[in-house]
Amino acid sequence: MDGACDLLVEIGTEELPPTALKRLSEAFEQGFRNQLEKQRLSFAKIERFATPRRLALLVRELATQQPDLDVVRKGPAIRAAFDAQGKPTKAATGFARSCGVSIEELQQEDTPKGVWLVYRQVQPGRSTTLIIVDMIEHALETLPIPKRMRWGDQDYQFVRPVHWVAIVFGDEPVKGHLFGIEASGSTHGHRFHAPGAISISSASEYPELLRAQGQVEPSFAVRQDLIKEQVCALACEVNGQAVLDSDLLDEVTALCEWPKAIMGAFDEGFLEIPPEVLIETMQKHQKYFPVVSSNGALLPHFITVSNIDSSDPAQVRAGNERVIRPRFSDAAFFWHQDLKQPLKEYRAKLKNVIFQKRLGTLAEKSARVAQISRHIAGLLDMDEQLAVRAAELAKCDLLTQMIFEFPGLQGIMGRYYAEKAGEDPCVASAMEQQYLPRHAGDALPESNCGLVLSVADRLDTLVGIFSIGQRPSGDRDPYALRRASIGLLRILIETPLPLDLEEMLYFAAGELRDKVDVKEAAAEVFEYSMDRLKGYYLDQNIGGDVVDSVLAIEPKVPSDIHRRILAVESFRRLPEAEALTAANKRIRNILRKSVEEAPRHVNSCALCEDAERRLLQRVRALESRIAPLLAEQNYEDVLKTLAELRSDVDAFFERVMVMAEEPEVRSNRLGLLRAIKELFLTVADISLLK
Repeated sequence: MDGACDLLVEIGTEELPPTALKRLSEAFEQGFRNQLEKQRLSFAKIERFATPRRLALLVRELATQQPDLDVVRKGPAIRAAFDAQGKPTKAATGFARSCGVSIEELQQEDTPKGVWLVYRQVQPGRSTTLIIVDMIEHALETLPIPKRMRWGDQDYQFVRPVHWVAIVFGDEPVKGHLFGIEASGSTHGHRFHAPGAISISSASEYPELLRAQGQVEPSFAVRQDLIKEQVCALACEVNGQAVLDSDLLDEVTALCEWPKAIMGAFDEGFLEIPPEVLIETMQKHQKYFPVVSSNGALLPHFITVSNIDSSDPAQVRAGNERVIRPRFSDAAFFWHQDLKQPLKEYRAKLKNVIFQKRLGTLAEKSARVAQISRHIAGLLDMDEQLAVRAAELAKCDLLTQMIFEFPGLQGIMGRYYAEKAGEDPCVASAMEQQYLPRHAGDALPESNCGLVLSVADRLDTLVGIFSIGQRPSGDRDPYALRRASIGLLRILIETPLPLDLEEMLYFAAGELRDKVDVKEAAAEVFEYSMDRLKGYYLDQNIGGDVVDSVLAIEPKVPSDIHRRILAVESFRRLPEAEALTAANKRIRNILRKSVEEAPRHVNSCALCEDAERRLLQRVRALESRIAPLLAEQNYEDVLKTLAELRSDVDAFFERVMVMAEEPEVRSNRLGLLRAIKELFLTVADISLLK
C-alpha cells in the first residue's frame, strides 16, 4: 500500500443509548481526527456512521506512513562546550553521550543569543498500520460517556458491551485487539434482516455494502432524511403535516437501522382532550410523530417508525394503535377528574408541598410571589388584583392528576383549567406564560399577568436560593438559576420593562426576611445577573468591553442598560471613536494620578490658551444639546453628538500642558477634563473600550 488508502473503523455493540448516539458519533470523529493530527497523518476527510448497534468512521485517503521528522536537540553554548584549548568540556561530552553519538557528529547553530551545540537527526515515519489501533483506543477513551459498563468477566468498559471490531485499511484487515476482541474485516447487518457476518473486501465499499447486503443505512444523516421523507409523505396522504420535533427526530433516527414509517389512527373522541396532552403522550411515551391539519389542529392520526421492513405492516399498525388507546384513555380520565373542581380549590393543598426545606412550602412561595406581583404591577400601572390572582393560582396545577402523569405540561394544563373555571383571560394565560422563556431563543410572556408573574416568580427563586447559600457553582446548578437569571434579563430587556432590577430584588428579599437571612442576597443576585449579561451580548456579537463600559457607571434598569450597550456598540464604529476612546483613557489616567481633586466647575477666566477656551465652549454647548437626548434615553445620538469633541480634544492635548505649575491654571484644566469625562459618563465609560 503506497501513498494513501481509505480506513474503516467500526465498533459493533449492543443497542446504544438513543439520546446520546449522535453526540457519541461526533465525539468519536473529533477524537480520531485529533489522533491523526497528533500523529502527523494526512487525510482527505472523515465520514462518520452511527446506528443503534455501531459507531464507525471512514477516513478517506489516509496516508500509509508518517512523514519523516527532523529532530533537533539543543545542547550547551559553544563557550561552555569547549575550553580555551578547544577541547570538549564535560557539558559537551555529556550531551553527545545522551544523544548516542560522538562529539564529531554534533553540529553548531548560530542564533541571536550566540552559537550553540546541536544534534540533528531524521526520525523515520512509522507505518500507519502500526499505530491505527492505538489511535482508535485513545479516541474511544475521550468519548463523553457519563457511566461506562463492564460485561462478562473482563475489565473492559464502554457505553455498551462490544461484540465485534472491524478495522480495514485499503483492502486489508488490520490486526489488533480492542475490548479483548480481535479486530477483523467483517461487519454485521440488521439484527433481524441480515444478522450474519458480512466480509468487507475494501474499506471504501463499507456504506454501500451495509445497504445492499446488511439492510442497514449506516449514515445517521441519510437515515434521518429517509425518515423525514417517509413521515411527511404519509402525513400528506391524510391531508396533514407531521410535527417533526428535532429531539424526537434524532431519537427515532438513533433507534433504527432500516426505517419504515407506518401510519396509525386513534378514536376521534380523544380529540376533546387538550391536544398538548395527546402530543406529549405520542412524542415522549411512544416516540410517534403527531399529525396536524394545515391550520394546526391535531388530526386523529400518528406515524411510527419501525426498525423492520415487515411483510405484514397492517399487523404492526394494529399493534401500535392497540398500545396508544389505553394511554389516551388514562389521559381522558385524568382530564375529567381534574375538572371536577375549579383550579382555585387546589390552593389548599399547596401547603403540603415543600418548595425548599428552608424556604417553605409552595403555599408560602405563592404568597410571596403574590406580594412581589402586586408591587411590580403597581410600578407598571397594571391591574394589581389580576396580578395577585395569577400568582395565587400559578402552582395549583402541580397538584392535578394530569401533571403527576405529565409533568412537562405544567403551566399548559394550568391555563386549560383556569379557562374552564372561568378565570380572567389574563390570569389564565399567565398560568402557561409564567414559565417563559424556558430555554434560549424561547418566546417571552405576552400578557400583562404573564409578564408580572414570570418576573416575580424568578425574583423570589433567585433571592431565596442565594440566601441559603445555594448559588450555582461550576456545573452544579440544581435550581436552574442560570436559566432563571437569563430569562429574567431577557424579559426586562426585550419586552422591554422599565424596572429597576436592584430595587425589585431588595423588595423580594424583604418578603423572605422572616424565613432566612437575606442581608446579602439581593446584592449578590444583582451582581450575578450583571455577570450573565456578557454571555447574553456575546451571543449577539457584542464584546465584553462594551458591556463593561456601561456597567462601570452602575445602571440598575436592564432595559436602560440595553439601550446604552447598543449605543456604545454603534459609537465604536464611528471614525472618531478610536481617538476619543484613547483620549478618555488619557483623561482617566491624568485624573487618577493627580494629587488634587479636579473641581466640578471651571473658571473660564483662568483659561489662557485658545485650545482650552474653545474646548470649554464646545463642552458647554454640548451639555445643553445632549440634555434632551438623555431625557429621551437616546444614547446613540448622545454619543454621536459627543463625537464632535474629537478635533477640540486633540487640539487641547497637542497645545496645552494640563499639569501647569500655576495652581489655578492646573486646577481649571483638571476641571475641564473632569467635565469631558462626565459628559461621556452620562452614557458609559468609553475609556474601558479596547
